[in-house]
Amino acid sequence: VPMFPEYRDLISQLKTTDHHFMRLFDQHNTLDQKIKNMESGTIPASHEEIEVLKKEKLLLKDQLYAILKKA
Repeated sequence: VPMFPEYRDLISQLKTTDHHFMRLFDQHNTLDQKIKNMESGTIPASHEEIEVLKKEKLLLKDQLYAILKKA
């Protein structure tokens, strides 16, 4: 499920024009993949480690949303 589908066009635009947005977006996607790998057991991790990463990912998502709302 894509993040913020209602902002799909704006996200595409910001990924090419806003370096800060692009960096946050990439960090979010990297964390998302890492969490999926940890939850599936591909990467060994404790429940606590996964929770910490989920909170970090949520902070990134909040920052991305704030940028989208301003744009």
